[in-house]
Amino acid sequence: MDERKTKALAICSVVAAALFWSSSYAVTKEVLADVGPLTIGAVRFTIAAVLLGIMVLMRRKPAAPPDARRRRMIHLSGLLGITVYFVLENIGVELSTASDASLIVASYPLMTMLLELVVFRTRIPLLRVGGVLLAAGGAFLVVRNGAEVGGGTRWFGDVLLLLGGLVWAGYNVLGKYAGRGQDAVNLTYHQTVAGAVGFLLASLLEIGDWRVPDATASALLAYLAVACSVGGFLLYNYGLRRMTSSVAVNILNLVPVFGVLGAVVINGETVRLAQVLGGVVIIAGVALGLAERRTAVEAAAVPERTPVGEHA
Repeated sequence: MDERKTKALAICSVVAAALFWSSSYAVTKEVLADVGPLTIGAVRFTIAAVLLGIMVLMRRKPAAPPDARRRRMIHLSGLLGITVYFVLENIGVELSTASDASLIVASYPLMTMLLELVVFRTRIPLLRVGGVLLAAGGAFLVVRNGAEVGGGTRWFGDVLLLLGGLVWAGYNVLGKYAGRGQDAVNLTYHQTVAGAVGFLLASLLEIGDWRVPDATASALLAYLAVACSVGGFLLYNYGLRRMTSSVAVNILNLVPVFGVLGAVVINGETVRLAQVLGGVVIIAGVALGLAERRTAVEAAAVPERTPVGEHA
């Protein structure tokens, strides 16, 4: 009974993380009406860095800090995965729509998978190639729809979101290497501090537009920092420790679904059939790639009969 309860809580935690993360696109779109894209990132991640810093200080058993070389790599990954990525995402959402962002982001896991394959020079199984091509076709449908409906501006926003996927893939590869042997909370804290500093410097470009946001924008900024940047991370890691990573990643396929619903409910956007079709194709491609990966892992986990006989 306890095992079932633990498993149910783990699933609910990852679903809640997906809900928080998917809502960030619609919420960011609302805040952009009152705050610049660079300033949003500066406020959001400065608050998140402070909260994570408090968590690190309050821990009973503080983790050993990384050495100077490892710390530089962690800070670089934070600048890449937080500052550069969210600059592209926030500007992309400003020029495009929250629904486009939610659907395009669904292709990011396969971008990361591709970059890992290129960097580590591993063989690309045929089924995974099919998944990548399928997801790429879905992303093309979403971007093409954006160009037809919103013209050059929305098309450029969608392209920035796709570039964000490549940056996110680079962050994952670098972060995986830099974070070896590091405590998850400590690692995220150092990355968030670096990302916040990068955003604070970048936000100076918008200094002429700075003003005190109204109560609604302030509340939404707090939501982005507390729920999306800190809460989502904590919930996801709670669930991830109690299930296989392939199951957790598959649950995250709910992000585009929740994201589109948020765009409709919060932003009042209209979702066209081409968008829905593109999103379905992307999710199918991601599922195909992950299914192949899980099959390979499960096969590798079966011990061989002669001498002695892993985790995605």
